[in-house]
Amino acid sequence: MPATSMPATSHTKAAEAHESAAKMHRTAAECHQKGDNKAALGCSEKAMKLSETAHDCCKDAHTKSKTAAH
Repeated sequence: MPATSMPATSHTKAAEAHESAAKMHRTAAECHQKGDNKAALGCSEKAMKLSETAHDCCKDAHTKSKTAAH
């Protein structure tokens, strides 16, 4: 894989992780709207973990971008 594609791959991975977290947040909101607070709590916890993963992916992509820029 060429060096220039590595940051793009990392950014794509970060974007996908953010999308997964957002989807789970929306699912939690839907559960709350339906009055299923137990399911909403479970979805909210999953969303938080996915958000943390997305944040880690973001930091990795940023680091790789800085390295590629030099």
